[in-house]
Amino acid sequence: MSNTLQVSYTPMMNYGAAWDLQKSIVSGIDLGEQQETLLLLQHPPTYTIGSQRHPEHLLLSKEQLKQQGIELFEIDRGGDITYHGPGQLVGYPLLVLAGKEGLDLHGYLRNLEQVIINYLATYGIEASRKPEYTGVWVGNLKICAIGVKFNKCRNRRGFVTSHGFAFNIKAGIQEQGFQGIIPCGIQEFGVTSLEDCTGKVFDVGLVAEEIISFFSNVFHFDEVVKARSYSA
Repeated sequence: MSNTLQVSYTPMMNYGAAWDLQKSIVSGIDLGEQQETLLLLQHPPTYTIGSQRHPEHLLLSKEQLKQQGIELFEIDRGGDITYHGPGQLVGYPLLVLAGKEGLDLHGYLRNLEQVIINYLATYGIEASRKPEYTGVWVGNLKICAIGVKFNKCRNRRGFVTSHGFAFNIKAGIQEQGFQGIIPCGIQEFGVTSLEDCTGKVFDVGLVAEEIISFFSNVFHFDEVVKARSYSA
């Protein structure tokens, strides 16, 4: 396999455009025409409902969604409903699993969590997993949600991953959009952010820049090629 990862950061991209972009890159990777890729970006306010399909976990009506300017997508990743919005770093790793040192689907999810756990440790934040859930937690508050899809390759062995993680960076994200849903169907726990945990101010673009090395270390990429931002 290639040990080169292509990375881009886009400050703001519509969810539908990002979904289409993922599909295009996944196809290119399958055909051997595209390098493995990590898309880092932010989305405007958006709710996405994954394959578990629990519409009752959306607490707002269509009229309320329109009033609040929040888009809604039913998508093909695993998991339940979650929120994306400004102040959250979204990462879409588009990787070939076959040949990655025996990494299986479960191991891939644990590796994604480990990237965030390792990053948070550099700021003195002790993050962990909850055995019954995916994602990264600080105590009983989720700081990073994870929902992925494994796309069966047609032209090579294995799978190409899509979708990924949503890492809360800016303070107050609970009030921005999570109050309109039961995030991931979990009622007993809340959410938090990097700023809430540290009391410091962070720029999402700088966090994106910092997290690249943590990602490449966990997934054993020797070289990172930074690509241009994509248009929204």
